[in-house]
Order: sequence, then structure tokens, then C-alpha cells
Amino acid sequence: MPDLAKTTVIRVAELGNREATVLEHDSLKVMVDDIGGMVPELSAPQGKGRLNAHWLPWFRSNSGKPFRDAEDGAFWKASLLYNLAGTFPCAPNFGPGHIIDGVNMPPHGWTGNLAWTFRKSGIDEETGAGWALSTMESPDKTMPLSFKKLDALFPEQGIHYISHTIANKGSADLSICAGWHNTLGAPFLAEGCRISGAADAWMTAPTGSEFDTTTRLAIGAEFPTLKDAPLASGGKTDISRVPGPIGYTDFAAGRINDKAALGWSSMVNPRLKMSYICFFTGPAAAGADDIILRFNNLWMQYGGRPFTPWAAYEGGTDLTYCLGTENSISAFAQGLEYSRQAGQILGAPTTVTIPAGGEKTLRYGAAFTPYEKTVLDEGVSSIEGEANALVCKGRSEYWRINADPLFTGLKTLEKKV
Repeated sequence: MPDLAKTTVIRVAELGNREATVLEHDSLKVMVDDIGGMVPELSAPQGKGRLNAHWLPWFRSNSGKPFRDAEDGAFWKASLLYNLAGTFPCAPNFGPGHIIDGVNMPPHGWTGNLAWTFRKSGIDEETGAGWALSTMESPDKTMPLSFKKLDALFPEQGIHYISHTIANKGSADLSICAGWHNTLGAPFLAEGCRISGAADAWMTAPTGSEFDTTTRLAIGAEFPTLKDAPLASGGKTDISRVPGPIGYTDFAAGRINDKAALGWSSMVNPRLKMSYICFFTGPAAAGADDIILRFNNLWMQYGGRPFTPWAAYEGGTDLTYCLGTENSISAFAQGLEYSRQAGQILGAPTTVTIPAGGEKTLRYGAAFTPYEKTVLDEGVSSIEGEANALVCKGRSEYWRINADPLFTGLKTLEKKV
């Protein structure tokens, strides 16, 4: 029997009086807010303290009051930005707010904006895993979706596991976007960090996106690797190397190949010897009930937005430095309507269909773990999944992380709770 005392799950009221669940064991602590499923903390031991991988926006409201457009809209622009922090689930939209099927769809969907209803939590006696279950219902009957989210920590693994089930209660199939919006911040994010992903082809956002006026990269351009990103001014740059706040905000989407059994993205900090790795079921391993994310997305927020809430006033200095290592099934971050119309980009589908009366599940892991020596200092060139490990290849060596890339434990836990 596992030592159940090593894992704890508690309910707290965090800053801003936001209700949240905290899951913790020896190597990882995760705080999950009810509002938007935001994960402001995913931290690991560092010296006598802890290092948080996730971004905490300087502009996040901690007033304890709900967002009111009349009072708050001029500065925050949207309720998503009022509560934004770290990581959050995106469905059925990935991108800006818009009207779709007569529904007023918020930025990145209901799952990142509305409050999840906490249902229950516990420690699994068989595995020692800590878990918390939350649910959400669509606020509009036109798109009758139901959402269920299971957050879990397993012993001896520095990984936040998430199971996100989307059910269609209607009589017609629904084509939607889905994704996980991981966002990293300082001090983990720093100049000299290395970005990697499973994608084998990349493309910048097209004309008409929110990045038109903030980009240093060529608009709507395809390129083979992160080291060959085309600049708007001509020439190329290596976006796998994180710069400091250089005054640009960019977006690039990378296609995950049909033959990939495992999807993944990563960022490593070679000074801190810490790795942040997202992983999920790949197209080649898809089951009938799986939501498969087809794209690595990089949101490179390096100071290119001289307007609120990124700046303190319109025309002011962008004070925001963060990196989105997002993964989705969508057309860039252009929203559900655009994704439906596009059908595919770089040869990969941009929506997933939730059948009438049926459901599908996205299973996802976010690992935050140390590594030794210089094995991953230049980034991760590939990741293979084994029964009990992620095998990460650096430039010439391998690093193994205790993990369950097949999500066997998570699937078992889904049935129990």
C-alpha cells in the first residue's frame, strides 16, 4: 500500500478570495482555481523555498469582486484577463470572443472563463494519487455541452495530470476547438531558456490576427523548425531560444505529425536545471473517445503590447513577459468560427467533433522536474513514451522522467471517481 500521508488535497481561498483546490506531494504543488480552472501555481522544491513555473500576471485582479464590464471592461477588456493566471483549459473555443451559431462565445471558451463547480476530492487508496473532480455546464442551450475535469497527482511523479471530458447533450454533432493554455513566467522563464516541441512544420499567424501590429515575424509564413523562423524585416531568427523583453508579441503554430504516438512541448531553464514538459496522446495512438491536440502553439509575449491590461495605460510600456507553450486543436488562436471554416492548416484538422449524445476526453500532463548536468541544456530534441517514463533526448544524451504517458493511472482513476 502507498503512503497516503505523502499526498494532500485541500480546499483554500487564495488571493482575491478565489476558491481553489491545492494538491501536493513531495515533488510538486498544484493550485487549481474554480474560476476558469486557472492554475496559478505549479511549483517544485528549490533550495529552502519553491519555484513556480506558471505566470502570474501583474494585472490580475485581486479585488475579490466579480468582473463587471461597465467598471472593468475599459482596462481589462475581458473577464478572462481579469482572472488570468498560469494554465487553463480552453473549450469549445480557442481564440478571441465572437458570435458563433448565435452564441456569444467568450475568449478561449466557457471553460477558461466561468466558475467550475467543485464536486469532490480524495486520495486513492490503491495508488496514493490525490485528485479533485469539477464540472461545468454550457450556459447556452444552443450549444448543449457538459464538461468534467479531473485534476490528479500521482506519487513519485512531478506531473499535474488532467482529464477533461466534453459531453454533447444535444441531438446534433458539434464541431469544437479544444486546448490547454500553459503559460510560463519569471523567474522560471528567463533569457536563454530553450523551447522545443513535437511539431514537424510551423506557421505564423495569418493576416487579421491580434498579432498583426505586434509581430517581429513574417505574417502567415511557413517554416520547418523553430530555428528557421522568418522575420518580417527579412532574414531568419531562432525562436527556440527565449530572449528578454524585446518589445514584440508573436504567435506560431506547429503541426504534430499523424504518425506521432505522443504529442509534447517543452521549455527548459539551463541555469536552474529545470524542465517543463506538456504531453498528451498523439494522433497515432488515438482511441475512439480521445480528443487529440494537433498543434503546438507558441505565444511569445515579450513586451509587444503597449495597451491595457498589458501596459498600465493606453500607449504605455508593456510590462508583461511570459511564454505560452500551448497545445490545441484549432486554427492558430483565431477562434471556433475561423477554425470551422479553415478545416485544416498544415494538413492537420482544426476542430474535433463531439457526437450527439456522446463524449470525448482530452488527457494531458504537465511535468515540472529537475534534470542533471547539461543533458537538456540545449533543449529537448525528442520525447518517447514508455510504460513508466518519458524518455527525453537532449543534444546527445537521454533523460528519463517518471511518468505515465499512456495515462493508464488517470483512466483508472476516471472510473473510480
